[in-house]
Amino acid sequence: MYQTIQYRYSLIQLYGEMTDRTSSELTSGTLLLIGVGVVLLGGSIGLFVADFGTATPEPVAFDETVAIGLTLEDELRLEDESVDVELPRMQVFYSQYPYVVGYYGIESFVTAHREPTHEQQFGFPTVAYVTDYTSRGIRLTADGLPETRLSPGWIAADEAYYVIDSEARTPSGETIVPFRTAESAEAFTEEYGGTVVEWDAVLQSDVEVDDAETVRTRLDGHRDEADRSVVRRMELADRPVGAVVGENGTTLQDAIDAAPSNTTVLVPNGTHSGPIEIDHPVTLRGSGDARIEGDGNGTVVTVTAPETAIVGVAISGVGDTTPGPTVTDDHAHGGFSGTGGHDHGDTDGDDSWDAAIDDDYAGGDSAVSITTADGVLVADTEIHTDAAGVIVRDSPDFVVSNVTVNGSANYREGHMGVAAMRSVGVVEHSTFIGGLDGVYTHRADGIVVRNNEMYDNRMGVHLMFTSDALLADNAISGQEQTGIYVMTGPQGNGIVGNEITETWTAISVGGSDSYVADNVLSENDLGMRIDATASIFERNVIVDNRNGVETWALLPTNRVTRNDFVGNDRHVPISSGRLRVWTHNGEGNYWEGAIGTTDGAVIQRPYTPTDPIDGRLHRVDGANTLAQAPALDALAGFEGSVPGMRADGVIDVAPLCSPANEAWFERHGRTDIEPVCQSGGQRTENVHHD
Repeated sequence: MYQTIQYRYSLIQLYGEMTDRTSSELTSGTLLLIGVGVVLLGGSIGLFVADFGTATPEPVAFDETVAIGLTLEDELRLEDESVDVELPRMQVFYSQYPYVVGYYGIESFVTAHREPTHEQQFGFPTVAYVTDYTSRGIRLTADGLPETRLSPGWIAADEAYYVIDSEARTPSGETIVPFRTAESAEAFTEEYGGTVVEWDAVLQSDVEVDDAETVRTRLDGHRDEADRSVVRRMELADRPVGAVVGENGTTLQDAIDAAPSNTTVLVPNGTHSGPIEIDHPVTLRGSGDARIEGDGNGTVVTVTAPETAIVGVAISGVGDTTPGPTVTDDHAHGGFSGTGGHDHGDTDGDDSWDAAIDDDYAGGDSAVSITTADGVLVADTEIHTDAAGVIVRDSPDFVVSNVTVNGSANYREGHMGVAAMRSVGVVEHSTFIGGLDGVYTHRADGIVVRNNEMYDNRMGVHLMFTSDALLADNAISGQEQTGIYVMTGPQGNGIVGNEITETWTAISVGGSDSYVADNVLSENDLGMRIDATASIFERNVIVDNRNGVETWALLPTNRVTRNDFVGNDRHVPISSGRLRVWTHNGEGNYWEGAIGTTDGAVIQRPYTPTDPIDGRLHRVDGANTLAQAPALDALAGFEGSVPGMRADGVIDVAPLCSPANEAWFERHGRTDIEPVCQSGGQRTENVHHD
């Protein structure tokens, strides 16, 4: 394979020396010479086709597999020595994939193997093993998780008996429980329900797994739920006046203390001294140019009461205590990053681990601190701070709306705009300028961050151990590191409709089962880094970046289709791991530089952005003619048919003739034309980057 790539690259070099010649000057003799070279090379490459032998491999320890189907947080929690949970698992050896793939939940494999490109990327399963609960003392916890007295062994998948539709669960939902004997399976159903079936029936069963398509389906519902939450919280702004600063006591704190619960403290025009504490549910509402100014030492507004609201005030005078270099430089989370910092390993237990994270990421001063107070509203507020803007701890159903946080110009000296710690809520229509991260989350499953603007932070949105979030329609620019960063193996996040520009990495997605769509990533060093698995990436515009997309996830299980790659120096510079097929249901992506005959919708010539020739077609004058050389088409077909010739890269077998987001290109005046498709002797014209 290395020789093949080197040879194809030499063809580019040869052709580069010919760029002063027109296409018509490429003689048949030149192409014949190239063709002979390819044939000779093909004869030698055939000697290197791997022979895997006929021996059946034995099961391996599950931690030696490349695993999928569980969040990192759940995996760490279940590995704790004090927990005896043993989830159903499966390990599969594939004919064309060099690593053993581990699946948490038999249903995870059933769903994965039904994907149209699964066989193309992995080959056939040569042998598969499942956990065997026979004589292991299995019982279910109150949450339906399987516990065992003894660790389960392994049994060949086609020799096991399976219980479906029982009360058994994994953290991801319903699960299938395998046994070596039918008697053991029947005994399990007598206690926990379900039906006993064999392997063929498992493969045909209707399994319900929350996957990336589930995330796509629930987007509208997630938005509607956020709308309802905002409406409920906004009602707090209209409470009757119970106290007026200057009339009920001489200070702002006096008025707060005097106001009855569920009333408004009216803050008139002018500057009022802090810090203050709100310990019963009232609304702090500004009138005119109302300002609360701290003394420069510590947090300005501390909230410990549910259903408190802070509306229409400006807050300044925040202390400058921040977490410091552990967060800004080391960016470590207990061994996950490998860069130092505190060690918050899983042996500490959840409470101590979270306490350490609070010290690192939610410590220091802030304009507003909300702790164990449900349903708090912060709206129509302007904050100036060299530390944090709003820190929310253990306070669900919060809303931050129409808030401006002006942070430190040097992010290393600043803190978060909003930090949501174990708190789900809505952050919307707000602006975050400078400081560390615009919005940072930790275990804030289901949080919504939408319609915000973020400028000149370290990161725009930074998710840690946060699943089922919706990050939508944010405008992010000038981030020092990353626009949207999803870390630590979460599941089910939706990242849609964001526009990210002039940032080192626009989007970096980890975890699994996420939906990333309709984002516009332009003029970044890197448009997107894909560390995720089993996720959908569609209809994204990846334009004018130095590098378009890097893909790092070891498992090639993502669906990447109907995205537009235009004007990038390199569309896909790096693809680690094995072959990835970026085509689904007969449609791929739009690639500037792809060329060939068409059926009217897709190009009938595969495009490989990681290939030395294809990857330069949009940057090398005349390379289109070389790309259509019959010898190279033959080589492409040969590579596709011989396992030893399969590239460890990305291939799109049905490139689009038209951009999926054609209206976007028209709105932005990107209508310079390049012929990319040929049909019946006529060229189909298409959008091209000038």
